[in-house]
Amino acid sequence: MPKIVDHEKQRHIVAQAALRVIQKFGLEQATVRNIAKEAGLSVGSMRHYFSTQVELFAFCMGLYAQRVQNRVAELTVEKPFLPDLKQLLLQFLPVNEERTKEIEVWFLFNAKVMIYPELKKVSEEMQNGLYRTAEFVIETLVESNLAKSGLDAALEAEKLYALVDGLAIHQLMQPGRLSPERLEYLLDQHLSSLCIREEESPRLS
Repeated sequence: MPKIVDHEKQRHIVAQAALRVIQKFGLEQATVRNIAKEAGLSVGSMRHYFSTQVELFAFCMGLYAQRVQNRVAELTVEKPFLPDLKQLLLQFLPVNEERTKEIEVWFLFNAKVMIYPELKKVSEEMQNGLYRTAEFVIETLVESNLAKSGLDAALEAEKLYALVDGLAIHQLMQPGRLSPERLEYLLDQHLSSLCIREEESPRLS
């Protein structure tokens, strides 16, 4: 009897191998030969799962985006709202080793978006996910009557989106300049500044 291969499972195995190669050696070393070796497959068999290298990269980007989406979906937002809203935003920031590696690889992929338009859709989906999260945070503040009177929700969503995205980029460009505690503190301060009453924020020693 011929061996039955789970095609989708194999695609995930190949993608995980590609991510390991990228994390260890960088995107330029993510060749078909190196990925096949990491996955324990022949070079020829790789074509059964991904017809091009760009298709593989897009799949890998999708895995990263799904990881973040899953983390966000697992979180609940309850009173007091600010700590939970902050945790939503922290899912997009390099506050631990795992997320730092995620963001490093994510930006390596995004550097190829201008070269490979096929990657643009996945990149935009991730950015839209961050923007929708920022929108949700602001909407929650407004609907729970925590937001300051006259707050421009659309404008504040854009500002919050820019803050989180900017912090992620700064951490990538200058690793270690801001500690995870400092990142949290910045989010605490920004969210509190939007509220009608001052919320207690952790103090840095």
